[in-house]
Amino acid sequence: MARLRGAAGRAGSGTKKMGGPSLPIEMVELTGKTRVYAVFGCPVEHSLSPAMHNAAIAALGLDCVYVPLRVEPADLPAAIGGVRAMGLAGVNLTIPLKEAAVALVDELSDEAREIGAVNTLFWKDGALCGHSTDGEGFWMSLEGTPGQSAKRALVLGAGGASRAVCFALARRGIEVTIANRTPERARELAAALPGSHANGMPAEPEDLARAAAAADLIVNCTSVGMSPNDSESPLAENCIERGHIVCDLIYNPRETLLLRTAREKGALGLNGVDMLVNQGALSFQLWTGIMPPVQVMKAAVTGAL
Repeated sequence: MARLRGAAGRAGSGTKKMGGPSLPIEMVELTGKTRVYAVFGCPVEHSLSPAMHNAAIAALGLDCVYVPLRVEPADLPAAIGGVRAMGLAGVNLTIPLKEAAVALVDELSDEAREIGAVNTLFWKDGALCGHSTDGEGFWMSLEGTPGQSAKRALVLGAGGASRAVCFALARRGIEVTIANRTPERARELAAALPGSHANGMPAEPEDLARAAAAADLIVNCTSVGMSPNDSESPLAENCIERGHIVCDLIYNPRETLLLRTAREKGALGLNGVDMLVNQGALSFQLWTGIMPPVQVMKAAVTGAL
């Protein structure tokens, strides 16, 4: 059995890091029956998914291991062919592979089909299926905050993560404005959302200022502000007001410039750690049938930051 020990357990002196900033883990025993899970991305070196999943595996004593694998967008069809050929037990997909994966699986869940993006590959009756846990993971991250009572949201970006967030908000009757550097993509996404209270616009300073003033929830779904470019912000300082709830899906750094500005303005700021953990926990449950210990996963993530 593959047994992993780390910060959520009891890492020994002979620990090794797996895949960049992952939780230090010790491989005690690896067998031919060990089930292999992975995250595909480009880049993937920043990912903390191995840290939290291996912590959950260790806590549950499962014969599994979770590894990061860099996959260039052009190589995604071959990589998914490798999932089939090698029998990987499950895969997460991150930037920039989520949308391209839609056409490469045998079956799509209703959620993945609707949002047009996949972050989780899993097996069902011999078929390789695609699902997205991002939207539900995002909504779960707002539990206990005023974010779940928001009426109007400004969402920055129109990629795979943004699609999941926008659908999660629109389904709950929240009016969504999407800002993107390519406004056509924002408008296409807005047109696809359920309900009639969504619109897309260019991510220009004047447009952003007007949209932010009308919103009570602001969600950054872009990579602007992610380490090592943590001196950047997707939104000007004057766009943020005391009454805003500001969510940044970035989790490294833990406090982006956008969130620092929100804190300084007296607004509520939420980073991407809870969404990361929640969407990962939902993927883990889909693969194994077990809801993992979420607090163990969160401790692994925060400990690795």
